[in-house]
Amino acid sequence: MRKPPASTSKAARRPHTKPAVALFDAYPVPVRARLLALRRLIFETAKTTKGVGALEETLKWGQPSYLTLETGSGSTVRIDQVKPATDRVAVYFHCQTNLVETFRELYPELSYSGNRAILLDVAGKLPEVALRHCVALALTYHLNKKES
Repeated sequence: MRKPPASTSKAARRPHTKPAVALFDAYPVPVRARLLALRRLIFETAKTTKGVGALEETLKWGQPSYLTLETGSGSTVRIDQVKPATDRVAVYFHCQTNLVETFRELYPELSYSGNRAILLDVAGKLPEVALRHCVALALTYHLNKKES
């Protein structure tokens, strides 16, 4: 069995066949590469976070979205280009949760948009440790509410 290519740039050039993720092909290449890196980070985080289960990938509000339908453990995470900017992307969270407020306290060095998103530059290094923690908190939001 052949392994998928590890390079984001190669993956960014391959067309997607699932309708829910075909949207990635419409983004400019640098934005697409960053969004695909975020997509991979979200799936990897879900896989290694206890209680999350399999993610459902779909489109919500025209944005790639990740739901914990199997377990109902978390809140939806969405990713998209910040329009009209061509050099920024965002990881969106449900605005009626305290998630972004919590992220601000934990990671004041990140950029935010109101109570709904973490903003990231297309170029440069992703703050992977912080993002993985934020995504894990979102994907376990309902579990954590039940425990408190």
